[in-house]
Amino acid sequence: MKIDKKHVLEIIEATPLVSIDLVIRNPSNKVLLGKRNNRPAMGYWFVPGGRIFKNETINQALKRISEVELGQDLSTKAPSLLGAYDHIYEDNFLNVKGINTHYVVLAFVIALQQEIEVKSDEQHIELKWWEIDKLLQDQTVHQNTKVYFR
Repeated sequence: MKIDKKHVLEIIEATPLVSIDLVIRNPSNKVLLGKRNNRPAMGYWFVPGGRIFKNETINQALKRISEVELGQDLSTKAPSLLGAYDHIYEDNFLNVKGINTHYVVLAFVIALQQEIEVKSDEQHIELKWWEIDKLLQDQTVHQNTKVYFR
């Protein structure tokens, strides 16, 4: 069921959203980040991810999110749960004043055995592989991403 933007905003104002983040490590132990093109966290480097839809299983969400955001189904690459996190932002996807966004995030690690080709989507200006020590020092990497590596 497609929900219009007004109703999505009402949901964001009333309740947390459940989402998945993908902490993808390549064989060189670099991590894939995307520079966000939309709110919240617009302009920051962030791990790929997205919300879970109603009646969508976690595995179905892993498959959909990785296919949409990266052009690859990574649900078969043995994702392991890193943990559950709260991501609270002062803004929302429409930048309506006074409404913040709260995600309850299930972060999954996917350790790739070989390099893969990834394709960016409209949510990301660019995708890039990062060394962990460099992303921890970079001010353009969002704090909610850095927490996965501390």
